[in-house]
Parts: sequence; structure tokens; C-alpha cells
Amino acid sequence: MPDPLTVASGVCAVGALLSSWQLSRRAVRAEAEIDRLQAELTAERHAASHDPLTGLPNRRAFYRLAAALLTDNAGRPLVAVVLDLDNFKEINDRYGHAAGDKVLISVAERLATFAGDNLVARLGGDEFAGLLASPTVDHRWLDHATGRLYEMLAAPIPLGAATVRVTASVGLAPVHGTQLTEALDRADAAMYEAKAIGSARAHRALRDAPHLAEC
Repeated sequence: MPDPLTVASGVCAVGALLSSWQLSRRAVRAEAEIDRLQAELTAERHAASHDPLTGLPNRRAFYRLAAALLTDNAGRPLVAVVLDLDNFKEINDRYGHAAGDKVLISVAERLATFAGDNLVARLGGDEFAGLLASPTVDHRWLDHATGRLYEMLAAPIPLGAATVRVTASVGLAPVHGTQLTEALDRADAAMYEAKAIGSARAHRALRDAPHLAEC
């Protein structure tokens, strides 16, 4: 006949093992739940600060991140850049909004490539902005950077069977100290000046076209 003490000891050992296993399972489930909640929180924070179409920071995140960059700038020259696509509504009207979305995604990717590790964002619609570190802020560098950006944006964009080229009006302006808003206003003014010049050229081309045809 088994010793009652031995049986009781075995039962206690089995019970302890079972309790330990149950606690371990609960710990694993709790850890998995914590990981899930953290992933959801991270996703929610990302969604709150990023444009859902292009993945770039949104307007609110741009101003927050830009303010942090200006605070920790350590005296590096910074340039504000804004750009707005020309006649973007025509792309939506002719090819549809899905095609327009593809164009915006392509423009966002090209702007991000141009900016490298610098901050770029989609402010809304077809308007983008960035804050670029530069070796200098003289007019030669600004003109060169503007030209490079124009070239990158002008490359053809495939839209299924069709291919489109988009143009953008771009404005750049040096940031003085931490005056981001003032620099963006000047960059915005430069952008609208470029847009006006482009519109004037297009108008002259249309106006002169009949005379050219008659020659």
C-alpha cells in the first residue's frame, strides 16, 4: 500500500507543476496582449501624425518636427521648401482620382528622395513642404536645388496604359534662427511667383500659337 505521505507529496508536486504551468501560460498571454496593445498604440500614433496616402508626416507633425529640428539645429543653415503641383485638378478630371492618388504618391517619393534624411511632409491636397539642411544658403545653391527638384518631379509617371508628366511650382527660402513660419511664408511667396511666371509663359504660348501656325 502506498505511503500516504508519499502520495500527498506527489499530489502537491503535480499541483505545483500545474500551477506553475498555468502561471507561465498567463504570463505569455499577458505579454502577448501587452505587445498587441503597444503595436496598436504605435499604429494609432503613426496614423495621427502621418498622411495615410503618401506616408509622409502630415501638417501637424511637420510643424512639430520642424520646431524640434530648429531647436537642436546647432547653427546649421536650413532652408524651407514648399511646392504645389500645377493643374493637378486636370489629372483628376481626365484620369480619375485613383490616378491622381498615384501621382501624389510618386511626387511624395521623389520629394523624399530629393530631401534624403531631411524632413518633408504633405501639408494637404497637392501641397508639400520640407526643411532641408544645406551647406550654404546663397542664391546659387538655392537655384541649383530648385532646378534639381524640378527635374526630379518632371520625370514621366506611369498610370497604367497612360503616362503623364507633372510640373510643380517650387519656392525655397532660408530659415533665420527659429523663424520657421516667416521662412515658409517667403518660400510660399516664391512658389506663387514661380506659378505666376509659369502661367504667364503658358498664356503667351497659347496667344502666339496662331501666329506661329501662319508662318
